Amino acid sequence: MEKIFFGNEIYMELVDLVGALAVLQFLVFGALTGKARAKSGIKAPAIIGDEHFERMYRVQMNTLETLMAFLPALFIATKYWSPIVVACIGFVYLLGRILFWRAYVTEPSKRGLGFMLSIVPTFLLVLMAIIGIVLELI
Repeated sequence: MEKIFFGNEIYMELVDLVGALAVLQFLVFGALTGKARAKSGIKAPAIIGDEHFERMYRVQMNTLETLMAFLPALFIATKYWSPIVVACIGFVYLLGRILFWRAYVTEPSKRGLGFMLSIVPTFLLVLMAIIGIVLELI
């Protein structure tokens, strides 16, 4: 089956870049969480007691939760769809994570846009992967 949407253009490097940036983003959030832990004085394994640390910790954990679905979906969808389309959807995910982080650490009730810009691209990539697989099988 030819790649769906925009023909057979091969821009896998863009998808690789999105995947690498997503991992780097998670590592940065982890470093920021460690910095917040040190500043708060909360000793591991405790995770409660300082609002800023708790918020940063939730950003890190939520990012991990979405990353576990995002990365496989990103690379599976690329097998069946144009890497340009997949990479663009992936960049929306990265932007969503940044917006989620900024909102959650400043005003958690305003994290909705960032969350939606992370979870919708993830679901879309999963759906694209499933459709591509099914079309390949039939």
